[in-house]
Amino acid sequence: MIVPRTSRTRIMEKLRAKMARRLPVHIASAGSGLVAKLLEAAGVDCVNTFSGARLRANGMGTMSMLWPILDSNKQTIDYTREDILPAMKGDAFVCACLNANDPLKDMRSVLENLKAIGVCSVSNIGPSISYVDKDSQIYRVLTSAGVTLQHEIDMLRLGRELDMVTIGLAFDEEDSLRLVEEAQPDIFCFHAGTTKGGLRGYDSGETIEQTAERTEHANQKLRALKQDIILVAHGAAMETPEDAQFILNHTTCDGFWTGSSTERLPIERAVSEAARAFAALRFPDAR
Repeated sequence: MIVPRTSRTRIMEKLRAKMARRLPVHIASAGSGLVAKLLEAAGVDCVNTFSGARLRANGMGTMSMLWPILDSNKQTIDYTREDILPAMKGDAFVCACLNANDPLKDMRSVLENLKAIGVCSVSNIGPSISYVDKDSQIYRVLTSAGVTLQHEIDMLRLGRELDMVTIGLAFDEEDSLRLVEEAQPDIFCFHAGTTKGGLRGYDSGETIEQTAERTEHANQKLRALKQDIILVAHGAAMETPEDAQFILNHTTCDGFWTGSSTERLPIERAVSEAARAFAALRFPDAR
């Protein structure tokens, strides 16, 4: 097995060419090699890997990665190397979503290792401190312990220094503006919240109209900071293709990032439907 290689230059040229044709950029999460293979065959531009996606593949919720039940970076790097990269042809590029606040790893060594195995893109959502509400006690405890957004910004800067495609992400407008201004990522995703639907989704009650409105409000300020930034939407009420089309129709997003929508939810539906059909089978002489 020889994993295909690419470069930041080729990735950005491909994305810009797609945008010039007025086609949306599509980033999608994969927690297994099979999902990655199917996503690439369907035409996604980027397959991203992170511990939350791997946990989803095991039936847990994305937020499970916030608890100290695993080494998030080790999980991401190991399954990216062993499951994701060997399953792909190179039509889509792989982005590794890392925990930049890992106190046991030198992020320069981590990023250099990723490039060596064929990953040319990095994001800060593995997990991000931006997940945590700023008015909470846990946020204050974490930041006082040195778990900060600054480490995520520094990692994205380092990724750019190492000629990687950098994909920033944040959950609120304050973090979004700071991250884009200081890290200057190639792509930025305003994370509107955990995707609703299915066994492990979370429905905050927000409508797709409200998700679009919040996303666009952030977009307007973000483009003022970096005019050439590629903006993608993700989460909250954006559950279905129809929801994503609404986002494209009512925001200035250049595309979207799907996680559960093209991974967890389709698997839940397809496996449940097939299993129920098999479970309903009976012998001809059954009473």
